[in-house]
Amino acid sequence: MNPRLYTFVGGNTGAWTVISSKPYIGEPLPLVKKIDILNSAVPALPEGAGWLLRGVTSNIRYVNRDEKAQLVSKQADLGRPEATHGALIPIRKNAKWWALTQEERRELFEERSHHTQTGLKYLPAIARRLHHCRDLGESEPFDFLTLFDYAPADSAAFEDLVAALRATEEWKFVDREVDIRMVRDV
Repeated sequence: MNPRLYTFVGGNTGAWTVISSKPYIGEPLPLVKKIDILNSAVPALPEGAGWLLRGVTSNIRYVNRDEKAQLVSKQADLGRPEATHGALIPIRKNAKWWALTQEERRELFEERSHHTQTGLKYLPAIARRLHHCRDLGESEPFDFLTLFDYAPADSAAFEDLVAALRATEEWKFVDREVDIRMVRDV
């Protein structure tokens, strides 16, 4: 059992009710009513489910020591009682991104797109956890799954964050992105 493995099941059961699911770039995912987030492997698509996405948590990539320290000190945990709104945003980057060296990706990610610095502005109000799918193999439909949660009062801030990131040079390498918004059943 891998404690870093998460499975997101879109279907008719789960703690999150989907309020919208829109492709931002590329193909959509099948529409579902609920999302179940499991910290375990799900070997096959459960009956009645529309999709299954998997990813593993990992070390923080593309950051220097100071940026990592800032993220760790400001990042809130997912699941806070007031954070009843959320988003799951699966992303796939194109072959040009993956052909770059780690150093070149870091340059685009932070030095030119300011990804980490942008995200820091919204912490701790908006919590997030990144899941790497590419580490599981090429059969995964996305490279990253980012799970966010936030209080309803921070909804406008979340929209600002997503818009700022999508306007960066880094996002020119995204060839598939689905924006799934949800509310946690309480």
